[in-house]
Amino acid sequence: MIKVLIVDDSALMRKTLSDILSSDKNIEIIAVASDPYVAAKKIANELPDVITLDIEMPNMDGLTFLKKIMSQKPIPTVIISSLTIEGSRTALKALEYGAVEIITKPRMDSERLLIESKTKIIDAVLAASMAKIKRVKEVEFVVQPKLSADAIIQKSKNNSLLETTDKIIAIGASTGGTEAIRKVLQEMPLNAPGIVIVQHMPELFTRSFADRLNLDCKISVKEAENNDTVFPGRALLAPGNKHMLLKRSGARYYVEVKDGPLVNRHRPAVDVLFRSVARFAGQNAVGVILTGMGDDGAKGLLEMKETGAKTIGQDEKSCIVYGMPFIAQNIGAVDFQLPLDRIANKIIILAK
Repeated sequence: MIKVLIVDDSALMRKTLSDILSSDKNIEIIAVASDPYVAAKKIANELPDVITLDIEMPNMDGLTFLKKIMSQKPIPTVIISSLTIEGSRTALKALEYGAVEIITKPRMDSERLLIESKTKIIDAVLAASMAKIKRVKEVEFVVQPKLSADAIIQKSKNNSLLETTDKIIAIGASTGGTEAIRKVLQEMPLNAPGIVIVQHMPELFTRSFADRLNLDCKISVKEAENNDTVFPGRALLAPGNKHMLLKRSGARYYVEVKDGPLVNRHRPAVDVLFRSVARFAGQNAVGVILTGMGDDGAKGLLEMKETGAKTIGQDEKSCIVYGMPFIAQNIGAVDFQLPLDRIANKIIILAK
């Protein structure tokens, strides 16, 4: 059983999160806390495997509490925050301090949104329990039925040009991916091929993440908008809660941003992006799958490889959670399995 401590100042949210997480047979709620001081007492009585943590709370904010936890006795932590631009910037700072994942607070005004939130929250806690911040648990989880990329884009013959001057780099990541993506993009030169990225992350958070990457990198980075052109020296990040596909008109590559059902329990989904890259870029692309729980992106990466693209998977040692790259490697989708600090250089070599 994965023992969870819920920290949130809202009694309704504590009850909602308790109900959501308790519905999974592998999760046990050992305590709830209305603020970090109460949480500290709960931790002293029984150490949880995972903490879910709100950011805005009385007496002590969640960010300060997280820093204290990570400096004293690290515990995998999932940030569950409201959808605000300012809140998203703070939550991204929490990732720098060691939080494993960011999830938006569940909405009660729509049964569909509540069901989607339930899936994402449970998956985030399961991923956190396996993160390398602590000993990896070998637990068999019941996987709920999930849709494939067929729900968004049908698999078809490769429509890419045999060879183009412009190459495409496609990157997919989940748990632990924000730092992994940052390290890869920071090493990209100004003339790097156009880059398209899916990182499992809620809406608004992706915009803040893209803005911060834009400040940290030589290349420009932005949250993708529908019909944005993919060109050298630019990286487009799929917006949270939207799927992103690569398209081509003549020799111009651009992205389509669209709604649709969860694919592999995610929106955006890496498989959707990778399949579109396989169709429209083919051998003119390099696919990269980074740290993350689950199998999203593995089949899409294989489709890319089958159309002539070169593919890279992050190795186990450098992953926060060796899930997505493991599945991709296991099904034969990976040409080169590399530690994180060697991936950027390999991308540049392959793109040439």
